[in-house]
Amino acid sequence: MARQKSLAFGRIGHDADVCCIMISIPQLCRSLTMALFAVTVAYGQVKSDGENPAVVTRIAFGSCFHPRERTEVMLDAVIRSHPEVFVFLGDNIYGDTADMSLLRKKYEELGALRSYQTLRRESTLLATWDDHDFGVNDGGKSYAKRDESQRIFLDFFQEPADSLRRQRPGVYASYRFGTPGKVCQILLLDTRYFRDELPRRKGPPAPGTVGWYEPTKDASKTLLGEVQWRWLEQQLEIPADVRIIASSIQILADEKGMENWGNVPHEQKRLFALLRGKKAHHTIGISGDVHFAELSKKTTDGYPFYDLTSSGLSHVNASWAKARNSYRVGDSHAVLNAGSVEIDWERRSLELAIMNQKGEKILRHPVKFDELRF
Repeated sequence: MARQKSLAFGRIGHDADVCCIMISIPQLCRSLTMALFAVTVAYGQVKSDGENPAVVTRIAFGSCFHPRERTEVMLDAVIRSHPEVFVFLGDNIYGDTADMSLLRKKYEELGALRSYQTLRRESTLLATWDDHDFGVNDGGKSYAKRDESQRIFLDFFQEPADSLRRQRPGVYASYRFGTPGKVCQILLLDTRYFRDELPRRKGPPAPGTVGWYEPTKDASKTLLGEVQWRWLEQQLEIPADVRIIASSIQILADEKGMENWGNVPHEQKRLFALLRGKKAHHTIGISGDVHFAELSKKTTDGYPFYDLTSSGLSHVNASWAKARNSYRVGDSHAVLNAGSVEIDWERRSLELAIMNQKGEKILRHPVKFDELRF
């Protein structure tokens, strides 16, 4: 197979009265198709952080990569699968520091890896963060260096100087690929910058759990923050044929006692209510964090929401994989892994999959578009 070239984006600038298009695609900068597509999407107001008319069929993703583990086998397996897009879902490094020079150095260690450089060259890289690359284990809005950390994050992932992500707090972002009828929207959420402190579990963990946290009963506690919620509501109004919500922590699996959306149950309910209210058909979730892979499914008001979790690009935890998850489809997988979402536009179906370091699919789950309707 020929090498997959990285896709680039037309970036959309904004003004109170004027919509300005800035095209930054080296090979396609003269493309009238690109310009017309961006104008059509963005006229009147900024809608997305990135627009690309290229149709995508294979999106890969992963989380929890420690460059000092000195293993690139999983990234190599991803490269061999030739994804058009790869999403870093968080814990992309293990920074865990308030020393910004040290945090920057740890990003440089990732950037120096042959596999990372190849992946950046051959696929479009998108990224959000989790706690360890945010800067503190299980951290949230109380982390004093969150703004400095955000700048380093955006610098490392080569976010353009005029990007909207550099003009607002938090690293959430939206991207659209394709043309009408074959549009895939990827929504990167930030579960760190605005997050309130979570209540710690009292006493030893219950059987089948890992421990640490319990759901809050305080409805004022937030995971995304009101600004990000308003942004997400607006994003769900943009036409798309497939939507992928990328969350650094699990959306459905809420029994382990680890960080997950179930720790703030009113926010989890708000997400599903928002998807239902916007009739966001063909929406799935992807997540990371837990150091193993699994697929979760929960039917809410007749809609079967899937959350495909991939965690462990460089290390895994077999004991955590044994934790209870009533929404699990099939088995959990405590091996080095990456996830993939393959879109068959002609047959109108998805394949949700997990691959191991050999590139073998150890989990495969087909879903038809028609199943994913409100």
